[in-house]
Amino acid sequence: MGAVKEWLNNCRESRKLILFIVAIALLLDNMLLTTVVPIIPKYLYQIRHPNSTAPPPPTPKPTPTPPENITTVLPAYLVNTNNGCQPCVCEGEKPEVVTEIPPPPPTKPSCSPGTPPAEPGNDPGKPPPTTEFLTRTERPPDLPSSTAIVHHKGSELLGMNHEDLVNENVEVGLLFCSKAVVQLITNPIIGPLTHRIGYSIPMFTGFVIMFLSTLIFAFGTSYPVLFVARAVQGIGSSCSSVSGMGMLAERYTDDKERGNAMGIALGGLALGVLIGPPFGGVMFQFVGKTAPFLILAVLALGDGLLQLWVLQPAIVKHEEEAPTFGELITDPYIIISAGAITFANMGIGMLEPSLPLWMMDTMAAPEWQIGAAFIPASISYLIGTNLFGPLGHLMGRWLASFIGLIIIGICLMSIPNATSINHLIAPNAGLGFAIGMVDSSMMPELGYLVDLRHSHVYGSVYSIGDVAFCLGFAIGPALSGTLVQKFGFKWMLYGIAIINFLYAPLMYCLKSPPAKNPGERQGLIYGEKSSVRYVTYKNEDEEEN
Repeated sequence: MGAVKEWLNNCRESRKLILFIVAIALLLDNMLLTTVVPIIPKYLYQIRHPNSTAPPPPTPKPTPTPPENITTVLPAYLVNTNNGCQPCVCEGEKPEVVTEIPPPPPTKPSCSPGTPPAEPGNDPGKPPPTTEFLTRTERPPDLPSSTAIVHHKGSELLGMNHEDLVNENVEVGLLFCSKAVVQLITNPIIGPLTHRIGYSIPMFTGFVIMFLSTLIFAFGTSYPVLFVARAVQGIGSSCSSVSGMGMLAERYTDDKERGNAMGIALGGLALGVLIGPPFGGVMFQFVGKTAPFLILAVLALGDGLLQLWVLQPAIVKHEEEAPTFGELITDPYIIISAGAITFANMGIGMLEPSLPLWMMDTMAAPEWQIGAAFIPASISYLIGTNLFGPLGHLMGRWLASFIGLIIIGICLMSIPNATSINHLIAPNAGLGFAIGMVDSSMMPELGYLVDLRHSHVYGSVYSIGDVAFCLGFAIGPALSGTLVQKFGFKWMLYGIAIINFLYAPLMYCLKSPPAKNPGERQGLIYGEKSSVRYVTYKNEDEEEN
């Protein structure tokens, strides 16, 4: 019994287990965050338009040998809804397959076979012929391959109204940003609170709130209820992220190891972002809205039990005096670091509500494709956070963030040029990798700046870091709908790309930030590649040996 007790105590003191708990909490929180991305836009449209159905596919004309290649643009004389004339088919030639044209009115003018319709100017008494052009190459899966498609928008194939989809950007954007706004408001409260009661109680509170939010998502059937679920999640996210990052900064005191640990924790965040959209899209399309959220609730329950066992939530006060929130928010170096996090994530924040609707409108994308569109960004974010946790320390975190902001701008400007889901792979992958560069560099940089310029208490500074993260996901979705309506999807992304280009040079200020009281710092020495190193440090593996 004594050996079991000792083993349990060792587990509770293990930094690696703490890191695992924080990573799992971030994974589940961000999995819930992104699972709704492919679900909410389509679900809200279904609520508002319950009788909306896709139009039946056109009936092909019988043909003995269907052509292999499909005409992408039909000539004007082939599609004419005014007189219904068709070109002649010479003997021995294979007829060309075209879209079925509705029967002409009884008073249609006569024309000889093979004679093209008259030009609008030839007969002033008749209206000009109506010509439709093929605007995309995708087709419904149940449409025969021998049929040419004629339509204007992908929204038509989905049985949706283009104007309704554009207008829905605003409501979807507000719902998505509600979580970030609530998290923004809650963070300044959670940060100082962790100094008074410790990290374990807020961490467990975050699990409880996230569990309730997941259940509301599962059974909510109206816009206000879903809005509340998203907003409530913001409180739980604030508790989990601020407490989790502060806990890691406290346990990993060495600057290099802290960067590695936070890179792994952000990898958990990235994994949640990676799994969420395809998980939500596939489950929603084939099982329904409730199932994915019930699965998330069960996973969250398991994480809560693990927290109860390892963290044993209790009040723990810090003896060292903490810097005030005002002192940290007025530190220019902390503000520059936080600003990089905000602008790096603002682009993806704008894409979350607008990209699914844009894909439905221009590509007739089904739910699983909308979810899959975010996979490249999530995979590359996972790679970027784990790679630049240690690499950012070696090359300079300011330089990694500078390069990351430039890449983000380039990728955002490339996304509107996509005409199919395949064209989104490269820019989304680059976007996720670059955001990973910035996040995994600036999060440990915040802890380093507090050590260098203030005191070894991290709750408040990571509440600022989380505020910065939330600003990107609050401003982005909140403005995206209005910007899409006024300027269009393309110019919205061009605007945030230019902001990233302009902000990137400020990263040079973080190359060698000054210490406020360098003479009072014990245990810190200046190295060649890092401004601060810790003289004495023992990790768990050395202690066990």
